[in-house]
Amino acid sequence: MRIAGLGVLVFAAFGPPSSSPGEPARAERPPWRAITTARLLQAMTSVQGYELAATANGPRFQADVILDLVREAQSVDPERRPLLIGHREWYEAFLARTGLTPSQAPVYVRRPYEMGQELAVDYRKDRIVEAVLKGPPPRTVADVWNFWARTPGKPDAYSYDDTHARPALRVTSKRLVRYRLVDYEDRLWYTEVSGLYGRPTSGALGVLFDIIGEARVEESRSAFAADGFQVVRGRATKWGLNRTETVTVGPDGQADRGVPPGRPDLLALEARLRETLAIRFRPFPKEPW
Repeated sequence: MRIAGLGVLVFAAFGPPSSSPGEPARAERPPWRAITTARLLQAMTSVQGYELAATANGPRFQADVILDLVREAQSVDPERRPLLIGHREWYEAFLARTGLTPSQAPVYVRRPYEMGQELAVDYRKDRIVEAVLKGPPPRTVADVWNFWARTPGKPDAYSYDDTHARPALRVTSKRLVRYRLVDYEDRLWYTEVSGLYGRPTSGALGVLFDIIGEARVEESRSAFAADGFQVVRGRATKWGLNRTETVTVGPDGQADRGVPPGRPDLLALEARLRETLAIRFRPFPKEPW
């Protein structure tokens, strides 16, 4: 089955990523455009209007930073080199941006740093999209990988419990998490997600998932209100079944099922997220090189 709080989970495991992918070099590997800590801090500083340390806001934060980096790369790099963001660079930039100490860093940031989880982004649209079948043409499309090197003694997955999130979350990330980030002018679409699992562990959603267990994240769509609220529709699968739900996330990271009463603007965002989108993508490379 699917989780009612999928919007909270879709990127909870997509934590910050280091400066080299850690895998053996291959002939077809593209020349990376490594992103410095200073450039990451600049991109993070431009993000305003919501609590960055809240797990439920992690997906939005990472997308905002990635899209800032992609927009710059599109304008200054004629080679269109894929981006490589190091786990240390992201972690240090995050601490500098938020003013938090390492002991205060949220688990969604700290755990990927401890694992050495890298982030690679390929934004060459012609290599990603074959045809737009339904819906408006996207402004930006990117293939995104979160991964760490296969080394002796290093696990193929990790899990963590975030008891500070609202609701509390349990997240499992495989060694390789992949997704396509599709940016429209009025919404974001995270699709073809693989390698990410999760479930709420507190509140009404936690009771539901005592029965369901962890579900595999498949996709998520987000739209944003002027006051910082976001509406998320996410889909996940369990035991071959799937379900899609709506979650509203406040600027403080509080996530609640559905859309609150008295917010016609949020209902309009949900209706937008229900619209059919269809893109014929080119095959997703198994690894980011």
